[in-house]
Amino acid sequence: MHLADPLGARLVDLGRALRTHGVNVGTSEVADAAAATSALGLEDRERLRSGLAATMMRRSADRTVFDQLFDIYFPPAVGGRTGEAEEPAPTDTAGARERAVAIREELIDALARGDDRELERLAARAVLELGRLPDADNSSGFFAKQTIERLAPQTAIAAAQERSRESRNPSVGGEDAAGGSGQRREVLSDRYDREEIRGRVGAFRRKIEAEAARRNAELRGRDRISQFNVEGPLERVDIMLTSGTDAGDLQAVIAPLSRKLASKLAARQRRHTRGAIDIRRTLRAAMSTGGVPVRPAHKRRTRTRAELVLLCDMSGSVAGFSRFTMLLLQSLAGVFRRVRFIGFINVCDDITDLVRDSQVGEEIAERVTQEANMARHHSASDYGSAFADAADRYIDLIGPRSTVLVIGDARSNGTNPQFDALRTLVQQAGHAAWLNPEPLSQWRMGDSVAEQYGEIIDMHEVRNIDQLREFISRLPLR
Repeated sequence: MHLADPLGARLVDLGRALRTHGVNVGTSEVADAAAATSALGLEDRERLRSGLAATMMRRSADRTVFDQLFDIYFPPAVGGRTGEAEEPAPTDTAGARERAVAIREELIDALARGDDRELERLAARAVLELGRLPDADNSSGFFAKQTIERLAPQTAIAAAQERSRESRNPSVGGEDAAGGSGQRREVLSDRYDREEIRGRVGAFRRKIEAEAARRNAELRGRDRISQFNVEGPLERVDIMLTSGTDAGDLQAVIAPLSRKLASKLAARQRRHTRGAIDIRRTLRAAMSTGGVPVRPAHKRRTRTRAELVLLCDMSGSVAGFSRFTMLLLQSLAGVFRRVRFIGFINVCDDITDLVRDSQVGEEIAERVTQEANMARHHSASDYGSAFADAADRYIDLIGPRSTVLVIGDARSNGTNPQFDALRTLVQQAGHAAWLNPEPLSQWRMGDSVAEQYGEIIDMHEVRNIDQLREFISRLPLR
């Protein structure tokens, strides 16, 4: 591979950009990528994407970064597309709203048919017509987030599902199976259709992001866009900033961690359920080894209390963290038999049933806030009051073999922190830890009492998935 070769230079630039974002790519990986490109050719772009990803990546977690950079250095098109904008882009908010309605109607039809080529065309058109700021000149660039907010493709899911159903069975209409009440009972195939269309919407959003990056790279240069306009891996994104992240993507990285946490705590439980040595069973087992007690038998202790108790701050100060917390709770509910979820703002409420009754990945933070009684007198967080309430009402859930996890930012709005109440909860548990979504540097600032609470309970900075993974890996087994 020679740098004089434009394709070789492009691969070198792609490798350099990947290193900028923390992906370990060396000379050998770039050479392998060049060989893969020679073997695969440039006719099939998605085949080339897969080949380069296989040669340049070592961790599947880096795929998100790779895909974004691949779209910048190997775009699907250069310059304008034929027929991408039927009319000049609107210059006012009202015009943009009308244009979004027109594009959304075409989007519904394309989603119902699953037409990838049409979805590609609509993504390019949406970026061109909805992605610029009002009254901006041609050098201002394009904004994928603005395009998605104006178009709101997620609102097309229900209509696309209905249109897809009608195209398969035009005679169904709006009547239900019972005789025309105007409502139709949902069947299992409807859920599959909805999930499939939801997946198409997610792919359409990524097409918009790729098109905006391509346009901006042509305006401002590939190197600049690759440096400042590429999101890092989901594992390193601040959890507070994941409100726009697809719930399925978050759940995909949370679920393995929940299983790992479950296995860690199960190992802890096995150690702690061993009582004193059972002499009779030990001697009986030793008969097979000539009377030598190679494997002592232990008496079993009964387990009657929850093995995992989570105390979760659901106040507005951690609203960005609450969505992640709910997804984590849903995942944990699927792998733990004995688990209790206690939500609080300034008083506590048991939200275990609300979490267990929800679908995995379902957005339930707002529902929990509305249905659970977690605030009294005011809506601001008060950790001291919440811990006192937990020690008074839920102390029986915690035993010497229980693990207590507190999730919150430890900002108590200047109220009494009631350290003794937290100390009571910690002393009752076999193990306790606190996951704090704020940076360690902010634990001394403002109304935070994180450092004082940290003298009572092990407090860990957990701002992203990587830090959560590190916390679980370091969880002691004793």
